[in-house]
Amino acid sequence: MVTMRAGVLIRFSPIRLCTINNGGLTGSTKPAARRDFSATAATWATWGFIGLGRMGYPMAQNLRAKIPESDTLIVHDQNHELAQKFKEEVGIAAAGAGAKGKGNAIEVSDGPRELAEKSEVIISVLPGPPHVKSVFGHILHPRLSPVAETVSAETDRLFIDCSTIDPTSSTEIANAVHSSSSGRFVDAPMSGGVVGARASTLTFMLGCPTHNGNGDGKLAARVTSILQLMGSKVVHMGTSGMGLAGKLANNYLLAISNIATAEAMNLGIGLGLDPVQLADLINGSSGQCWSSKINNPIKGISPGAPAERDFEGGFSVSLMKKDLGLAMKAAREHGVELELARRAEDVYEDVEEEEKGKDFSVVYRWLEGRSSGGNRSRRGR
Repeated sequence: MVTMRAGVLIRFSPIRLCTINNGGLTGSTKPAARRDFSATAATWATWGFIGLGRMGYPMAQNLRAKIPESDTLIVHDQNHELAQKFKEEVGIAAAGAGAKGKGNAIEVSDGPRELAEKSEVIISVLPGPPHVKSVFGHILHPRLSPVAETVSAETDRLFIDCSTIDPTSSTEIANAVHSSSSGRFVDAPMSGGVVGARASTLTFMLGCPTHNGNGDGKLAARVTSILQLMGSKVVHMGTSGMGLAGKLANNYLLAISNIATAEAMNLGIGLGLDPVQLADLINGSSGQCWSSKINNPIKGISPGAPAERDFEGGFSVSLMKKDLGLAMKAAREHGVELELARRAEDVYEDVEEEEKGKDFSVVYRWLEGRSSGGNRSRRGR
């Protein structure tokens, strides 16, 4: 579907994420009382969260735990059963922790449009560009009414998209939101994986609109205070799309370093080294990286890493391949050469065929199986 709003052309995918059978809002449908906005995160009354996948679920859980008890969190996911599960589990956990009434302040919405109409702050965590375009296609038509009588960076409806998509698509969506006066839109992809999402230690890369070449300080401060409820660090990278530019550069490096870590561990073990000693050496030397220290592909080295549970959970091979593809697309559009990209893409395509659904660190097991020595250590199993 192609939509033209205020001179901005956006191509929305025909995927319709907001269609759910037997759906409907649960709990009260009356929005919480409106309160004045400020740059302090504790002043909003109604929050919306779209996308309860591996990253979104713990992020929304942390958000609900840290916003005021009187605030309402409205959630939506294509999987309606998952959204209901979130309402029940998070509500029970909050009640068990002694947070009076917090469990009753979670609602499940039929679709993103209904959620956006009732929320002052909307956070989205979706798999890819088609999903984000589809969701905002539903949200922006027809035009949303303002949530405050006086619109400013501190009072306007705020959309925070934490999805990893291409900067061009994100900028188009931002232009559509702003030109239709539906609110403010920022891109804020994150790094830290499922472990960071659960521990609320994510790093967010923020792309904020600018005015006259200078960053919108009030809007950036408002967004930062919100993101800090779900992470430990927020880096303002620049104007719209720049958060995603930073994310794609980071994830390109991650795609390469993950393969390099797997190869280095496989090489060392093949030469007769003990896996634990090898990892200890690498992580205390110049070769250390996130993949070697936090997400090591050998069982018994990184506590809580997917390798400890047969590579289940974590950041899937499919998502890594998707992010690598987005980085390659952006590089082509800007004339940037990526020498290792094509070979890395081939590796992830082959790994996905054999290990679909597994964490991307499973590259090690794929390499191990291709080595002439076979499965030498058994630690990666």
